[in-house]
Amino acid sequence: MSADWGPVLVATLLFVLLTPGLLFQIPAKGKVIEFGNMHTSGASILVHALIYFGVITIFLIAIGVHIHTDN
Repeated sequence: MSADWGPVLVATLLFVLLTPGLLFQIPAKGKVIEFGNMHTSGASILVHALIYFGVITIFLIAIGVHIHTDN
């Protein structure tokens, strides 16, 4: 039986990279975008969640990323 690790790895990588404030924050305080400020807000969480949903949908459904391993 082989396991498909593609969705797990894509979801984890995107979750880390799209954490509000880590690499960038949309919307930022007083600006549209800030990089590496390590702050967050409710609006920022909502925007990053929508970006996460769109990108993970593209990777998992449209492109179909699969990484199979044999157990």
